[in-house]
Amino acid sequence: MTVAPARSAELSHAERIRSVVAAATSLGLTTAGASYDLVAMHVADQGRLVLRVPDDTPLAVEMVCAPHGKLGALAEFTDVAPVRARDRIRARVMLSGELTPSGTRQDNVMILTLDLARAGIRRNGRVDHVHPEEVFAAAPDALALEEAAMLGHLDDDHHDVVARLARLAAPEVRRGVVDVRPYALDRYGFTLRYEYAQGHRDARLLFPVPVRDAAEVGVQVEALLLRARHCRGGAAHM
Repeated sequence: MTVAPARSAELSHAERIRSVVAAATSLGLTTAGASYDLVAMHVADQGRLVLRVPDDTPLAVEMVCAPHGKLGALAEFTDVAPVRARDRIRARVMLSGELTPSGTRQDNVMILTLDLARAGIRRNGRVDHVHPEEVFAAAPDALALEEAAMLGHLDDDHHDVVARLARLAAPEVRRGVVDVRPYALDRYGFTLRYEYAQGHRDARLLFPVPVRDAAEVGVQVEALLLRARHCRGGAAHM
């Protein structure tokens, strides 16, 4: 029995970038003058990175002193799996360009916008570059903001469900496994991480139908569990 149909069901690089940025609570920012760790200071506005920088911070001072009112900057985001697993870093996103004042202020907070010149994502040992217009045109995945909570809940409280889903992988994937973790979730399905005494391997389990929001995930999980009950050495999409 084939668990996943022979179709491409992966987020585009631009969608992954948008998803990582939307879900992140912090980022690293490097300018010509310094490096900053910014926590709860950014928002993503239709693909554009917006920073809320208090006037009394070093970054605000550097911005005020920047020639021509523009500050070259590299913003870096790290996508970390929200469950206990080997190699929890799933991706790194790099956005570079020029920070410029947006022209608006909120109390004693400077609003800066990154005029994006380059975008890239490092994943699975390779870096893919994405044109800024593709980033602007893409949207975050439908589950980007709920993924961490949903995976954490599944890992902490429903390990029996994970074990049942894990049966859907091919026999060679299941052989010798010592633990399985729900490593990633998007509108197309799960990525399960199969851990062995040495090393690990990921398997992709696609939903029968991509979901439009978090409320639809439960029905698709039930459909996968039904398949797992009838599975006899079925194969997951790898």
